[in-house]
Amino acid sequence: MQKLEFVLLLFVATCHASFSIPDGLLPNGNFERGPKPSQLKGTEVIARDAIPEWTISGFVEYIKAGQKQGDMMLPVPEGSTAVRLGNEASIKQKLKIVKGMLYSITFIAGRTCAQEEKINVSVVPTSEKNDWGVFPIQTVYSSKGWDSYSYGFPADYSEVELVIHNPGVDEDPACGPIIDSVAIKTLFPPRRTNGNLLKNGDFEEGPYVLPKTDSGVLLPPNIEDDHSPLPGWIIESLKAVKYIDSDHFSVPKGKRAIELVAGRESAIAQVVRTQIGKTYDLSFSVGDANNSCEGSMSVEAFAGKDTVKVSYNSKGKGGFIRGKLRFKAISSRTRIMFFSTFYSMKTDASLCGPVLDDVRLLSVRYPRHP
Repeated sequence: MQKLEFVLLLFVATCHASFSIPDGLLPNGNFERGPKPSQLKGTEVIARDAIPEWTISGFVEYIKAGQKQGDMMLPVPEGSTAVRLGNEASIKQKLKIVKGMLYSITFIAGRTCAQEEKINVSVVPTSEKNDWGVFPIQTVYSSKGWDSYSYGFPADYSEVELVIHNPGVDEDPACGPIIDSVAIKTLFPPRRTNGNLLKNGDFEEGPYVLPKTDSGVLLPPNIEDDHSPLPGWIIESLKAVKYIDSDHFSVPKGKRAIELVAGRESAIAQVVRTQIGKTYDLSFSVGDANNSCEGSMSVEAFAGKDTVKVSYNSKGKGGFIRGKLRFKAISSRTRIMFFSTFYSMKTDASLCGPVLDDVRLLSVRYPRHP
């Protein structure tokens, strides 16, 4: 029955694909088309619909590359322009999507002069209460002053409005986050197979990776499976996990992997059905992303109450080893979890860590004795 429902969902998604927004940047998602001069007061946008494809609310600034605020150079992550959200300001865009599908939003956010900046991302309407993502951006994981983030949501309606909001109240209304390169991607629910009892163990299904961005995409903390931009996995930590691609990093297998960038505070998990008393093998790859993250690294893997630590000495130039944990299930549902034992840092002081990929879970079949 589940297989039939999955096939029908794919059929519906295919039939409606031409009527929904395609994967990639949203219309004017990079804000390169801006307000007319008459719709600006300095850098402040003074008309609600001045930025093509977007509707604004509150104090929103249109920022150009090279622009300064006092002695501080304001970062424009991609292209020549971006927007900055002041206190309680927001930008909105209507999206046509396929009801019942799962989507992820990727966007770039840069911190400016406020110390504890946050961003709320939501899609309305929704059938759930309090359905939004909160992104604390005071920790900058790259050395550029900005990071890419992802937000996952189930489509409860075929037409929704994406809202990116700055909930902060700072003394200077111009001390808000800079937003750039907003993109969308349709996510297809991964299935367990005979070759792997875990969903999306190779991490190939995940958020849109901006092709011109070489810093990966952060998966926000405390995200449950039903809203995860990494289908099948829970982001079970206080800090983000980084999603990386083979175009910009060394990946053990396929095109996508995970970098655990915040030590024990950067963890992913998945709950899988198991048979009590049965023996299972959990195997996985641990390596480095070829991003100059050097030194001793260690990934700890947990399966219920069993654990193993896999150490890897990184030269920062790519490579990986395989780890394995054999365990006997003591419950009908077993939590599989991974985190990095240590914090790691590159010479430019940006956070980094071990790469995790190609995670497989199989039941052990012992040979029968004659």
